[in-house]
Amino acid sequence: MADTVLEVSFGEKTLRATTSARVTVVAAPVNPSPRPEIGSLLREALDRPLGSEPLERRVRAGDRVTIIVSDGTRDEPRAELIAALRERLPAVRLTLAIASGTHGPCQGRLPAGVRAEGDVTLVDHDGHDDRGLVTVGTTVRGTPVTVHRCVLEADLVIATGVIRPHYFAGWGAGAKAIFPGLGQAAAIRINHRWKTHATARPGSVDDNVCRLDLEEAAAMAAPRAFLLNGVADAHGHLRAAVSGDVRTAFRAGVERARPWATVSATASRCNVVDDLSPVTDTLYQASKLVASVASHLLPGGTIVLVAPCDRGVGPVEVVNQAIYEIGLRPRLPAQHRILLLSNLPSEMVSATYAAPVESLEQAICGVDELLVVRGASKLLLA
Repeated sequence: MADTVLEVSFGEKTLRATTSARVTVVAAPVNPSPRPEIGSLLREALDRPLGSEPLERRVRAGDRVTIIVSDGTRDEPRAELIAALRERLPAVRLTLAIASGTHGPCQGRLPAGVRAEGDVTLVDHDGHDDRGLVTVGTTVRGTPVTVHRCVLEADLVIATGVIRPHYFAGWGAGAKAIFPGLGQAAAIRINHRWKTHATARPGSVDDNVCRLDLEEAAAMAAPRAFLLNGVADAHGHLRAAVSGDVRTAFRAGVERARPWATVSATASRCNVVDDLSPVTDTLYQASKLVASVASHLLPGGTIVLVAPCDRGVGPVEVVNQAIYEIGLRPRLPAQHRILLLSNLPSEMVSATYAAPVESLEQAICGVDELLVVRGASKLLLA
């Protein structure tokens, strides 16, 4: 059998290696239809809210409104989301809150599309600093509902984001903008313990105890919240949008996204995964790629994680314990190996759950079959 040239993304570069292994490449199918203009999608969604009155009827001049946007670990059209909402809002007292969850504040590095301007109050959320946080109760599953006061002090909270697969919350966006987005780090960790539950898996919503718990927390903190979410295809391009009630609109968006994200794959002894920035900027974020293919790794197999990690590992203890031990290991076969091909020094990688590897050739040397998943964080493997 002729050798195969394997290609994977590595930051802005493409890495290549020749292999005699049997290679199966899984990637998102190309959507031949033209990509819709984002502003038009958002305006159309706001024209037809689901489970809610239109935004214009939910708010009056002078009201305090908090719009929540993602931090820089998400590739999202924040400027377009904010603009579409401001077109519908009267003269309100506006707060723009950056949902950083456990990631920590942006510290002056505002995510793309976010500007501190005019009379808008900017909240650079720090879930590790209790001074700006308030506790409103506890969920039935025991998660403290502690969030930034800009949620509780608002007359209306508007959650934004982009719906795409998430490895333990089922799907990203929805209520996640409120909690964990603006939650206390310690409280978020308690919710995230549910990621070990069998129902906390990619694509799962209504039977996913982790998502149900965070949705309960968000509803306790902001019971009248409004949602505006984009719906992405498996290339990360927005193809639809939804607005309205946080739960109702989110679930409608999930059903739009599900067929765009789902692809078939067969389990293999060696899985190679890649994706693009910002998910590959740190091992903390790139670990999502491991979770995406964990169910398709055969016992004793290897996952080759291809991620430059130019912004480092992230908090090593969190990466090793909260992400690997709690989030990844339960999804993986008892016997497995994870290799990281990155720009990080070997000694830095060796302090994590992954073993360093210097080249793609080295990573796949000696294997007889390969499952290659391109853009893994955006896909659901069936």
